[in-house]
Amino acid sequence: MPCSLCVTAAEPRDKRHYTLFNPTPRELMRELSTDRPDLTEGPYTVDAGHFQIEMDAVNYSRDRERGIRTESLSLGVVHLKAGLCHSTDLQLVIEPYTTVRIRDRDAGTVDRHRGFGDITTRLKVNLWGNDSGTTALALMPFVKLPTNQDNLGNDAVEGGLIVPFAAELPAGWSLGAMTEVDFMEDANGSGYHPEFINTIAFGHDIVGKLAGYVEFFSLVSTERHARWAGAVGFGFTYRLSADVQLDGGVNIGVTRAADDLKPFLGISWRF
Repeated sequence: MPCSLCVTAAEPRDKRHYTLFNPTPRELMRELSTDRPDLTEGPYTVDAGHFQIEMDAVNYSRDRERGIRTESLSLGVVHLKAGLCHSTDLQLVIEPYTTVRIRDRDAGTVDRHRGFGDITTRLKVNLWGNDSGTTALALMPFVKLPTNQDNLGNDAVEGGLIVPFAAELPAGWSLGAMTEVDFMEDANGSGYHPEFINTIAFGHDIVGKLAGYVEFFSLVSTERHARWAGAVGFGFTYRLSADVQLDGGVNIGVTRAADDLKPFLGISWRF
C-alpha cells in the first residue's frame, strides 16, 4: 500500500506501491534531479528506496561593509536524501566544518570561528509532475537544529516552508521558481519574525552533457531595520553518468545586505 503522503495523480506507469523497503526498479527511475547548484529548490523527489547525496565540496563567501570584512569557508556541506515512497523523500543537511574570519579595520581586531555547523531536517512532498507533465510542484517543510560550535549560529530552533515549482519552456529552456517563508529568531532573542525568500532560475543545455543556468534571488525580512538582500547567480552542471553530476558557480550580491561574492563547487550522486 502507498503511504498517505504518496497519493498523487495517476502516472502513465503506476509506481505508487514502491517504498523505502521495496525500491523502485532502475528501469523505472526518473532522470537524476538535484536541489543544487542553484538556490532554487527542485520539486522532484528521489525515487522510493533510493538514496542521493548532494555535496558542497567547497563554498566560499566574502562580504565587506563599513570597514568590516567577513570571509567564510564551508567544506563538505552534505544533503542526504532518502526516497520514502513515490512522491516523498526525507532529507538531512549537515555542515561538518565551517570557518569564519571577521576583520574590523577600524578597531584593528580579527575574530575567528570554526567547527561543526547546524543540522537541518527537510521533508519534500511532490504534489504533481514527478514523472510526467510540463510542470511540477512540491511542498518542503524544514526545521533547523542548533548544533553549531564556536558561535557559528544563533543557537535557536528555526524552520519554515519551501514551495518549489518547475516548468518546461519552449526552445529547450527550463524554469525553476521557489517561494519560501522562514520563521527566524530576532537578533535580540526576544521572539521570532518571518522572512520571505523568492527565486527564479532559467536553465538550458550548452553542449553535450554540459548545462548552465542564471538565477535571481530575493530575501525580505520583517524584522525592524532589516534590509532587502538581492543576488544573481550563474553556474554550470556536467553529467558524468546517469547517477553522478558535477557543478560549479557563483552568487553575486546586488544589494548591501547580501554577501558580495559566493563561489562554490559541488557534486551529486545517486544510488
